[in-house]
Amino acid sequence: MGTDLEVPPIYSPFAEAIHPRYQNIDQQTALWAEKFRIGSDELRGRLVRHDIGGFSARILPEGREEVVALLSDFVLWLFGVDDGHCEEGELGRKPGELSGYLSRLLRVAQNPESPLLLDDPLADGLRDLRRRVDRYGTAGQAARWVDALREYFFSVVWESSHRTAGTVPDLDDYTLMRLYDGATSVVLPLLEMGYGYELQPHERDDRRVRAAAELASFIITWDNDIFSYHKEAGGKDDFWLNALRVIEREQGVTPGAALDVAISQRDRATNLFLLLCERLRADASPQLRQYLDSLGSFIRGAQDWGITSVRYTTPHDPARFPDAFRETPVDPSVRPLGIAAVDWWFELV
Repeated sequence: MGTDLEVPPIYSPFAEAIHPRYQNIDQQTALWAEKFRIGSDELRGRLVRHDIGGFSARILPEGREEVVALLSDFVLWLFGVDDGHCEEGELGRKPGELSGYLSRLLRVAQNPESPLLLDDPLADGLRDLRRRVDRYGTAGQAARWVDALREYFFSVVWESSHRTAGTVPDLDDYTLMRLYDGATSVVLPLLEMGYGYELQPHERDDRRVRAAAELASFIITWDNDIFSYHKEAGGKDDFWLNALRVIEREQGVTPGAALDVAISQRDRATNLFLLLCERLRADASPQLRQYLDSLGSFIRGAQDWGITSVRYTTPHDPARFPDAFRETPVDPSVRPLGIAAVDWWFELV
């Protein structure tokens, strides 16, 4: 059974929105998962009930339907990797073998014509995803998507090493790797594809824009850790990594106190994200303004999905979630988090 931890309403200053074709997109993703046999029959049966199409439709509420469908299929594919191999599969405790398998998958993403993993459902699905990335994106966006996949794969091998050893990392290391193993950075190129533009390098590589993207990843993954704590604490696996668990261990506090710390951290990150975006918009191109808006939609979409998807609400053992969000932060400051890998964000203001 999970914990009795009650999650209070969290701060969300972002508007709720969803693509009008969300139900159709979710149905298409279920068909796509079946076509490519993503995951075991049992895992696939679970994933298609998680409203992944609704999640993707919230991320790109006014985006091109074909790209929203691509994103939905891709998110389900990522869960096929994460749930099927990293958390529930044998490779999750064999980092060396996992690294080898993910390296072959990465090659498939780079070059779909490569004769690797020819009878592997995840590889077949990835070939289809890459062809669609090429169809709806530019060569540069496809390259950044592959680079982000590499970061994600690297981070799940790191997580596998901790799972194998039964160790919990410190907060500095956990925060850094969570930026990648949360699979948020792999979504970023699709934010551009969804609205048919490409950010110029001088905009995307601006330190403040990079910080805004990382802040969005931090908020999304911290929120996810808050919403998934109940499921993970009550899961079949005796090893799991989560921000609250890391804070509990590092600070020697109760789960409730760790939740308070995590909420303060994500509030301060949200405050900084809003401040950075406000300053960036002053002289931003229309494309950069759209990108910043999409980061906000990504954050809010993950929040709405987090409190409604059966992936986290676990109806068989109900999580205690809010049914709405706060309009003001619990912590209104922009104090640095005291986390070495990310405190540079706060130096920008």
